[in-house]
Amino acid sequence: METYTGDIVEGHDSLELRVYAELNDFLPPRSRFSALRRPVRPHQTVKDIVEAAGIPHTEIDLLLVNGESVDFGHHPGPGDRLAVYPVFESLDIAALTRVRPHPLREPRLLVDVNLGGAARLLRLMGLDVRCEFDAEDAQLAEIAMNDHRVLLTRDRGLLARRIVTHGLFVRADLPVDQVVEVIDRLDLSNCLAPLTRCLRCGAPLADVAKAEVIDRLPPLTRRYHDTFRRCTGCARVYWAGAHQDRLDELVARIVSKIRRTPPPEVARVSGTPR
Repeated sequence: METYTGDIVEGHDSLELRVYAELNDFLPPRSRFSALRRPVRPHQTVKDIVEAAGIPHTEIDLLLVNGESVDFGHHPGPGDRLAVYPVFESLDIAALTRVRPHPLREPRLLVDVNLGGAARLLRLMGLDVRCEFDAEDAQLAEIAMNDHRVLLTRDRGLLARRIVTHGLFVRADLPVDQVVEVIDRLDLSNCLAPLTRCLRCGAPLADVAKAEVIDRLPPLTRRYHDTFRRCTGCARVYWAGAHQDRLDELVARIVSKIRRTPPPEVARVSGTPR
């Protein structure tokens, strides 16, 4: 795919491109929040044009050509006006042509190695997170498609792959801020259930009788604790142990940063893993 560093290439027909809101982050500073001239050829779709400008197609929720909503496969012409909008959180655009058949806000996530620090925290908040840290880009794209997951990454090239339809370029640098960004931008505040998933494999936790796990407990835990949960995937055992206060504080810190207030039940749920 060709990438043009200037606003227009000499000798080519062009269209007007306007990029809105946070999508401007993907443009060079001098090109942000202004009308741009971009080259257009007969074979190019609007997807080709916006990705040549540096904007991953997974970040886009609405495209307008001359004021009419279109999909990624639309072929614009010279002189057209192309407007590109990010995911809408509060504006209902159901009557328009979304560029993907399903919304981005499905709480099934896939995290690549660039966001390894955030994966455990996303699971701490109760979100369904799959980690494939050793997978190549092509494998990650296949997993995202086949498992119907939103791909979270800081790799723009990965999001540019055609088969990736649900993805998010995470801008924040620190893991806690990355988690807050994902929750806010995918509108997942109502999907949170802290301390209900295994931090190691991500599977849900289920209540388990003490007698079933007693042979796996340290002596003091056997004596002082009676309530336990076990991972339905890897069988790791959890209880409210010495690290519970630290985990509660971490959950509270993340919740305090979320733009949309989560429901009241987002509170202390489980305990320390063993």
